[in-house]
Amino acid sequence: MPETVRLSHTAALMLKTLKEGYSYGFDIMDITGLPSGTVYPALRRMESDGLIEGHWEDEQKALRDERPPRRYYKVTSAGRLKLAEAEKKYPLIAQFARPKTVKV
Repeated sequence: MPETVRLSHTAALMLKTLKEGYSYGFDIMDITGLPSGTVYPALRRMESDGLIEGHWEDEQKALRDERPPRRYYKVTSAGRLKLAEAEKKYPLIAQFARPKTVKV
């Protein structure tokens, strides 16, 4: 991760959302209210900066669910450090996004 990586308020909000278990683009858009034109470029940027890592789900699972494959993301250790810094800078971020509950 480059030392010069700075998080915008939006990127910090997205990192917090990912940290709480919301792991793909539409999930992030639903929770944050951010548009796709903001979310997807930010995800690509954060991935290239080493703050998150992503992987494509199994295409067969997506076909069974009758939808396009999703790219799932998780926060890296570098991303957790940057998020901790951002939560100090933007105190309301720490209060945002309740952990995702898994439906059984």
